[in-house]
Amino acid sequence: MKLMKKLLMVLALLPALSLASEGGYPLDHAPDRSRQMSSLQNGARLFVNYCLNCHAASLVRYNRLRDIGLSEPQIRDNLLFTSDKVGDLMKTAMNEKDAKAWFGAVPPDLSVLVRAKSSSAGSGADYVYTYLRTYYQDDSRATGWNNLVYPNVGMPHVLWELQGVRKAKFVEEKDPHEAGKMVHRFAGFQQVTPGKLSQYEFDSQVGDLVAFMDWMSEPVKSKRQAIGFWVLLLLAFLVLLTWRLNASFWREVK
Repeated sequence: MKLMKKLLMVLALLPALSLASEGGYPLDHAPDRSRQMSSLQNGARLFVNYCLNCHAASLVRYNRLRDIGLSEPQIRDNLLFTSDKVGDLMKTAMNEKDAKAWFGAVPPDLSVLVRAKSSSAGSGADYVYTYLRTYYQDDSRATGWNNLVYPNVGMPHVLWELQGVRKAKFVEEKDPHEAGKMVHRFAGFQQVTPGKLSQYEFDSQVGDLVAFMDWMSEPVKSKRQAIGFWVLLLLAFLVLLTWRLNASFWREVK
């Protein structure tokens, strides 16, 4: 009985835990580009250029990118910058010792990150999409950067040249739920220096990157959904057929 009560308490706290892990910042809806090959290909390019230097995707092979319309020569000429071969896993050249020295921990593998970040606050794609777009300059941090979705994150803003440098504005307000208490509320961004891209262009590029990471976390997702549709249609037909056969059988018995 006590175990059941503890389990119910944990289940009741799950939504709050999900929001706490995201810093309480509301997630933006990531654009759905799962079937846009050009977006997935651009996302693969961004992933290799900006993510694969520190993060691995060790559950995915380069030649799997043929599923998003890339040929092996295109993969070899545009996405392989070391001695890796087309059939190799997408691993990083950074060793664990250097990673711990620079970041304090080994950067996580990104193979299934989008699926892992799904919560009651939004999908995993929503989480990563919002996370990559809410970095701001923070001189109190060792990396010089902070994040609204993941406060005090150890990862620097790798896309800062594209987005530019921004600072976050915060205001102190009275807590409406507790008298005498003040809350620290986010009040917008201030652009310090412009990036190579406009905000719209940057958001679009992040959307492509997140679309690729979403695809990477489950490359057969579209096929699974297509097969699932036909399976459900077949099951519906079988239910209808069984219902009519049952009615026919009992009519003869009566």
